[in-house]
Amino acid sequence: MIIIRYLTIFGRYIQLMGRTFSVPERMRMFFKSYVKEMAQLGVNSIGIVLLISFFIGAVICIQMKLNIQSPWMPRWVSGYTTREILLLEFSSSIMCLILAGKVGSNIASELGTMRVTQQIDALDIMGVNSACYLILPKIMGMLTIMPFLVIFSSATGILGAYATAYVGHVLPPDDLTLGLQHSFKSWFVWMSIIKSEFFAFIISSVPAFCGYTVEGGSVNVGKSSTDAVVSSSVLILFSDVFLTQLLS
Repeated sequence: MIIIRYLTIFGRYIQLMGRTFSVPERMRMFFKSYVKEMAQLGVNSIGIVLLISFFIGAVICIQMKLNIQSPWMPRWVSGYTTREILLLEFSSSIMCLILAGKVGSNIASELGTMRVTQQIDALDIMGVNSACYLILPKIMGMLTIMPFLVIFSSATGILGAYATAYVGHVLPPDDLTLGLQHSFKSWFVWMSIIKSEFFAFIISSVPAFCGYTVEGGSVNVGKSSTDAVVSSSVLILFSDVFLTQLLS
């Protein structure tokens, strides 16, 4: 039965998270791993986040101008819709889908390689809580850095929109500025950050489970990496529906 299979996997996931969220045995080692994972998973992702956000902001601004703007609407509508799309969906949901591919595959392949080379078994034999030692720093590091990635993404997307205004002459910069400022609600920024925190937990914990529980050889490590990206992306989309309804 497919339902029983998925319930079994979910139960194993809950058990692993129960082992993960325990008090680290050596706080000094934990903080060292925490800073390392925050840099590896978050800081190293800033480049791709800024690049994609810049061009997506530019494309959204162009599409809004060409397909929505009409003589019956105020000229600032393009800037207003660009801001809403960036804040409400792209900077949280779409960006996290992109990070699920980069960060998720990294986590799953790293832990999967440690599992098939019996490094995790060695930690367990030495009496170390391997789940807490390996997974908790990744989750905490991703949860810490994600709000900064969201803010950087939103700001860079707006810069991309201004680039189309100044360089591409798609619409006057004054109209874009007026649209960006029109009826601004600070709650939308907080809603984007709150959603991204849930997505950050999914991005870090689900691939960690896929890699930690892998069985077999190196071929299975690649399969677990693929399963991690697919599962994370699907869960992000599902949770996005409920979080948007809950927070709106």
